[in-house]
Amino acid sequence: MPKPSGHLYGPQTTLAIKNFPISGWTLPEEIVHALACIKKHAAVVNGQLKEIDQSHAKAIASAAQKVQDGKYDQQFPVDVFQTGSGTSSNMNMNEVLATLASTKTRAIHPNDHVNRGQSSNDVFPTAVQVACALKALHELIPALDVLQMTLEHKAIEFREVIKTARTHLMDAVPVSLGDEFDAYAALLEKSIQEIQKSVDSLCTLPLGGTAAGTGLNAHPQFAKRTIAAMAKDTGLALTEATNHIAAQSCPLAFMTCSTALRTTAAALGKIANDIRHMGSGPIAGLAEVTLPSLQPGSSIMPGKVNPVLCESVLQVHAYVTGVDATVHTAVSQNSQFELNTAYPIIAYSLINAMHTLSTVSVQFGKACVSGIKANTDIINDRSMRNPMLVTALNPFIGYDKAAEIAKEAMKTGETIIEVAKRKTDISEVKLQKLLDIKKMI
Repeated sequence: MPKPSGHLYGPQTTLAIKNFPISGWTLPEEIVHALACIKKHAAVVNGQLKEIDQSHAKAIASAAQKVQDGKYDQQFPVDVFQTGSGTSSNMNMNEVLATLASTKTRAIHPNDHVNRGQSSNDVFPTAVQVACALKALHELIPALDVLQMTLEHKAIEFREVIKTARTHLMDAVPVSLGDEFDAYAALLEKSIQEIQKSVDSLCTLPLGGTAAGTGLNAHPQFAKRTIAAMAKDTGLALTEATNHIAAQSCPLAFMTCSTALRTTAAALGKIANDIRHMGSGPIAGLAEVTLPSLQPGSSIMPGKVNPVLCESVLQVHAYVTGVDATVHTAVSQNSQFELNTAYPIIAYSLINAMHTLSTVSVQFGKACVSGIKANTDIINDRSMRNPMLVTALNPFIGYDKAAEIAKEAMKTGETIIEVAKRKTDISEVKLQKLLDIKKMI
C-alpha cells in the first residue's frame, strides 16, 4: 500500500488532506481512541467468526490497542469538515492499522481485513457515541460533582447569613445566603442527572448496520459480539440498536446529549451571574459578597478587580449554547434517508463542549466559589431596613396597612419595627417575634 514518507496512513487519507484544507481542526483524540477500540474488538470477533485469518486479527488488534492508548495521535490529520459520514477518518484509521499490522510476510488490507463487516456509516457514529459517553462519565460529571460539593460547603458556611431575596431584581422577603448556594448545588445535581440520562441514550449503538442499516456484509453475530467486548473494555452499558436504520440515519442520542450540555451551561451561567452581581461594587454595587481577587481588573483604573471567572463561565455558557444549535441543526437538517451526513462536526462540537464545561467548572469552584466571603455587616444592615419585612405583618394588619408602613419606612429611613410601633396596636414584644428575620426563612 503506497503511503507518504514518514506517515502510516495511505492514499485515501492523503486525498482527504488534499480535499479538505478547511479549518485546521482535526478530530478530538477521544474519537480517534474510540475508533481504535472498535477496530480492535472487531478484528478479534472477525477472527473468531473466521471472517479473517486469526493471525491477521491478532496483528490488527495489537496495533489498534497502541492507537487506543494514544501512541499514534499524530497520524490522524484529517480536517473535521470532511465527508459527513466520517469516511475519511474511518479510512485514516483503517490505513494506519493496516500499516502497523503488516509485515514483509503478512499484508493487511485496510478494507478487506481492518474494515471487515463494517462501514463508516455505522462505525463512525458508534465511535462518537462511545467517546461522548466516556467523556461525560470520566471528565464532565466528576468536574460538576466537585463544583457541586464546593457550593454545598459554602451553603453550610452561609446558613446563618440572612439577606434580602430579589424577584424581578427588586427587594423581596428575607432568604438565607446559604439557601441560595444550596439552590445552586441543586441546579448542578439536576444537570448531572440529565447528563447521565444522555449517557444511557448514547450507549445504544448503531454498529452492525453497515452501509444503510441493513447489515449487508456483516456476520450475523458480528455486532453483538463486538459490542459485548467493547462494553467490557470501556465499562459502559453498551447495547445494539434494535433498529439500525433509525440509529444511524437520525442520531437523536446526540440531540439528547447536546440538550443536557446546554442545560448544564444554563445552570452554570445562572450561578455565575448571581455571584458576580452579589459581588458588584465595592461602593456602588450590591457588595453582599467579596470574590477572590485573582488579577488586576483594568489597564487604566488602578485597584479595580473584576469577577473574571464568572465572566469566563458566562462565555462558556454562550459557547455551549452555540454548540447546541450546531448539533441540533446537524441532526435535524442532515438526517436524510438512511444516513446522517454531519457526524464529524457533531463529534467535534460535543467533545469540545464537554471539555470546556469540565475545565471551567473545576476552575470556577477552585479559584472563585471556594474563596467567596459574605459581607455580613452590609447584609445585616440592609436586611433590617428592608421594607419587605412588613410582609410578615400581612396576616395581622392586612395588605393595605402593611404597604402603608413599608412606604413610610422607605421615606423616613426608619426600621419596620419603629414605624409599626406607631402605626399599629401590636406590642413591641410581639413585633419583635413577628419580624424575627431568621424565622421568616
